Amino acid sequence: MLQDRAKGLSQMTAGAALFTRLKALGVDYVFCNSGTDFPPIIEGLAEAAAKDLDLPEAIVIPHEHAAMGMAHGYYFATGKAQAVILHTNVGLANGSIGALNAAVDQVPVLMMSGRTPVMEGGRFGARTVPIGWGQEMRDQTALVREACKWDYELKFPEQVASLLDRAHAIANSLPKGPVYLSLPREVLCESTPAEGLEEPPTVQPTAVAPSPADIAEVARLLAGARSPLIIAQRGAGSDAGFAALAKLAEEWSIPVCQWWAVATAIASEHPCNVGSDPLPWIEEADVILVIDSLAPWSPDIHHPPQDAKVIHLGPDPLFTRTPVRTFRSDVSIGCATADGLIQLEEAMGPYLSRHVNARMRRKDLIANRVRDIRAKIAKAAAPSYPMTKAYVSKCLSDAIAGKDATVLSELGAPLDPLVLNRHNSWHQEPHAGGLGWSFPTALGMQLADRSKLIVATMGDGSYMFANPVACHQIAEAMELPVLVVVLNNSEWAAVRYSVLGLYPNGYAAKANQTPLTSLQPSPDFTKVAEASRAWAMRVDQPDKLTETLRQAIRHIEEKRTMALVEIAIG
Repeated sequence: MLQDRAKGLSQMTAGAALFTRLKALGVDYVFCNSGTDFPPIIEGLAEAAAKDLDLPEAIVIPHEHAAMGMAHGYYFATGKAQAVILHTNVGLANGSIGALNAAVDQVPVLMMSGRTPVMEGGRFGARTVPIGWGQEMRDQTALVREACKWDYELKFPEQVASLLDRAHAIANSLPKGPVYLSLPREVLCESTPAEGLEEPPTVQPTAVAPSPADIAEVARLLAGARSPLIIAQRGAGSDAGFAALAKLAEEWSIPVCQWWAVATAIASEHPCNVGSDPLPWIEEADVILVIDSLAPWSPDIHHPPQDAKVIHLGPDPLFTRTPVRTFRSDVSIGCATADGLIQLEEAMGPYLSRHVNARMRRKDLIANRVRDIRAKIAKAAAPSYPMTKAYVSKCLSDAIAGKDATVLSELGAPLDPLVLNRHNSWHQEPHAGGLGWSFPTALGMQLADRSKLIVATMGDGSYMFANPVACHQIAEAMELPVLVVVLNNSEWAAVRYSVLGLYPNGYAAKANQTPLTSLQPSPDFTKVAEASRAWAMRVDQPDKLTETLRQAIRHIEEKRTMALVEIAIG
């Protein structure tokens, strides 16, 4: 077993080796939901604590979906992949929605789960209770294989270091994403040499640089364009990428549209931010730069000119894990988004003096249209009874003004009415649509930076999907003072709008109640929060909302416990 560090580490269980190697890989937290496959892991952790070894902090997370969401949020805040260990096939099934979200959001997560013992007896760690038979699967990994970049099963204890090194490197190679390692209990119970487990990683992630020739070609196309357009959906990659895009757009007077964005790419008040509607820009465009966008427009609604040149730039510009995605791409540049934007902005510099008149004409056109766009946004965000989502965004924007805040929206507060001027200041639910994402993701971001104000906004259905009792327990246990804002319309509004989009004059549109959309009667969500000693308030009058949000933020700043505001909307 584990010997004193001064005498040299000779042997340890594979369960203990797992955490030792994760620490060497830079993992700070392991989000765990334990089960009968965990005894060798728990024993290893207890022994490491007794020997005062430096390991990642293992955290008890009472639901697997929350564990995946917290890893997702921690990566948003730090750029560092974290680890999640779940309980056999049932825990993996609960975590699979988080795996889908991470895959579509290109978030690296080292996902692991125990595997029910293979042996029925005669070997240490063999099956001891009936679930050892009930949880066995022919292919447990199938639950998450399509969401993962790599998967494997630990066969021998001495593989721990090499497999974790490979998994970590693959997860962090572009495009980033989750990986999965299955952990049979008998293997975790076996001993392995401890030497070398604290050494630096033996495998490094691949780095993908943009082609200088492609960057030069894109710079030439954009500089010579009559009506260029930039569409950004998944942000600008970093603070430097955010700054580069802002400079490029302003110098060249290129409109930037964030259609169905999941992260901010440009400041709300930037003169070239034309909001979330690609019309009429896309129909006039002769060159379109698509920045890291899974679906940059709707082919049924938006129609770029046939002769327009389209460029896709990002970690995976063709989104190769998506079977059907046929958006035109005349130039495809695979690279870290920020790196590509920085190099493109620099490459366009020499052209500035050659296209002054075209830039000035576009500047005037954009200014006039942006004035109308923002007036329309302000009108949509005006006070009303019942309140609208746009009005909630406006009030939230006023309440967080001047604060270091990040807003998460899951069918919650829309982007356009918010005033946000930084990279990483807003995220929307991944296009995978695995609901229940924003609350645990906010907890992960808060864990990474306790000084920030993290606001999770969501619809009432999304709040219920988040397993709120589990999330509130985590917030209280770990002292994570997030602000949760629940926009409650007592229905699946997204489903109803989808029906109306397909059948605007159909029977459902004329019905008093759209089938399969009602969530009435609505629970009192403030009581759920108060069960874990959170501050909670319900608002149904528009003139009370901004002050209630400010009161919630003051509570967080002064008491350092979480707050929930439930808002009745139409």
